Amino acid sequence: MAKQPMLKFVKIDRDMPEKRTAETRREDFDEIYAEFAAAKAEEQASRCSQCGVPYCQSHCPLHNNIPDWLRLTATGRLEEAYATSQATNTFPEICGRICPQDRLCEGNCVIEQSGHGTVTIGAVEKYITDTAWERGWVKPNAPLAERAESVGIIGAGPGGLAAADMLRKAGVQVTVYDRYDRAGGLLTYGIPGFKLEKDVVMRRNQLLADGGVTFVMNCNVGQDISFEEIRAKHDAVIIATGVYKSRDLAMPGSGATGIVKAIDFLTASNKVANFGDTVAEYEDGTYNANGKKVVVIGGGDTAMDCVRTSIRQGATSVKCLYRRDRANMPGSQREVQNAEEEGVVFEWLSAPKGFTDTKGKVAGVMVQKMRLGQPDASGRQAPEIIEGADYVEEADLVIKALGFEPEELPTLWDQPNLPVTRWGTVKAEFKTGATNLDGVYAVGDIVRGASLVVWAIKDGRDCAEAILERFNTKAAVAAE
Repeated sequence: MAKQPMLKFVKIDRDMPEKRTAETRREDFDEIYAEFAAAKAEEQASRCSQCGVPYCQSHCPLHNNIPDWLRLTATGRLEEAYATSQATNTFPEICGRICPQDRLCEGNCVIEQSGHGTVTIGAVEKYITDTAWERGWVKPNAPLAERAESVGIIGAGPGGLAAADMLRKAGVQVTVYDRYDRAGGLLTYGIPGFKLEKDVVMRRNQLLADGGVTFVMNCNVGQDISFEEIRAKHDAVIIATGVYKSRDLAMPGSGATGIVKAIDFLTASNKVANFGDTVAEYEDGTYNANGKKVVVIGGGDTAMDCVRTSIRQGATSVKCLYRRDRANMPGSQREVQNAEEEGVVFEWLSAPKGFTDTKGKVAGVMVQKMRLGQPDASGRQAPEIIEGADYVEEADLVIKALGFEPEELPTLWDQPNLPVTRWGTVKAEFKTGATNLDGVYAVGDIVRGASLVVWAIKDGRDCAEAILERFNTKAAVAAE
C-alpha cells in the first residue's frame, strides 16, 4: 500500500519560515521571513487534511486550488504545484507574501478549527512560485495567435496587470497607461520592501513586457492624454486606477508642517530604500523619520506599514494612535505583532483632536482617550470620548494613515457621463466590470473602494474574461 503523504497534522505541528530577529530587521527593508527549505515545505504541506469541503479554497477570493497544490508540494511535484497555483492566480508569490491569510484561507482551515493549527498556506504558496522562478518554469505569455483587438488599461496596479496578463495570453494587443515611472501601483510604491521586496514585482512587470504588453509610464490621464483619446485608440478600456486620495483630518493645527499623508511618506521611502532614487522631500526631512518622534494615526495595514517604515528610517520613537482597541483593529494582527517586536508602541482607545506646533512646525498631537460604547450600524462598538482624559503626545512627524478615497474621475477626465456612486467609486457590473459606457470597464479599488490586492486580481481576471467574450461574440457575428 502506498504511503499516505497527507493528513499529518496530528503528528506534525504548524511551523512558519524562520523570522529574522527584530534587532536585525530594524536595520533594513528586506523581507523579514526566510524561505522554506524543500523538506520543510513538503512537511508543512503534508499537514493538509484534504477535506471534502475545502473552506480554505472557498474563502479565497480567487478560489485557488489550495488542497491540490499542497498535495503536489507534499509529494515533491513542484512544477505541477506551480502550474496549479498559476492557473487561478496571476501573482501567487505576491499573494503568498501580502495576503491576510489569517482572515482568508488560513483563518478558515478545517484543522485550525479543530485546534491543530492551520496549514501555513501563504508560506508554501510563496515557496512554490519562488522555486518556479529559480528553476526557469515561469515563462512570458506566448499566445497561440495574435488578435487584432486592442485594450487600453488605465492603471498598472494588480487589477490592471492581472487583466493585461489574461488578455495578452489570448493574443489581444494590450497597452497599460500609468502615472508613475514604474508599474505595480501600490505593490511598488505603497507596500514596503520588508513585506514585499521590489524585485518580486519588477520581474513580473518585465515578464508582462517580454510577453508583449506595452507600458506607457509617466502618463497622467486627463493631462498627458485624454480619456477620449484612449477610447479612440482601443476596442475596450479598463479603468484600474485604484484609490489614491487620502482621507484627511480637519481639526485645529492640521496645517502645521510635519503632518504628512501616508501614501506620500511610503512612496518616498520606497523610492529611496528600494530603488535608490533621489527624492527631494526625503532629503529635506519632510518624509524622513530619522531622529524624530513619530506618531501615526490609524489602525489599518497602511498604518502598520508607516510605523514599521519609521522604525527602519531611524525614528527615536514611534507611536500609533487608534480609536478602538486591539481586538477591533482592522489591520492584520500578525503585522501588529511584528510592529510591537520592532519597538512600536500602540496607544489603544486614543484619537486625535488637534495638533500643537512651534513656529508652524508640529510639536505634538492633542489626544482624547476613548471607550467603546454601543455597537454602530455595522455592528462594531462605537468609540466614545472620555471627558477630562486628554493629553498631548509629543511628535516631530505625524503621519495620517486614515484610508483612501477615489479621485473625482468624471471631473479629472472631463467625463461627466462616467457613472459613479455616491462614494465616488465607478459604477460597474459585479462580475464583468462593465460600465454603462460602451466598451468601458472598471476593476479593483476604483469599484470596490480600498480593498485587498487579491480582490483586485480577481476583478482584473474576471473583466478580461468578459472582454474576451465580447470580442469573440462580435467576431462570430461578423463571420455570419
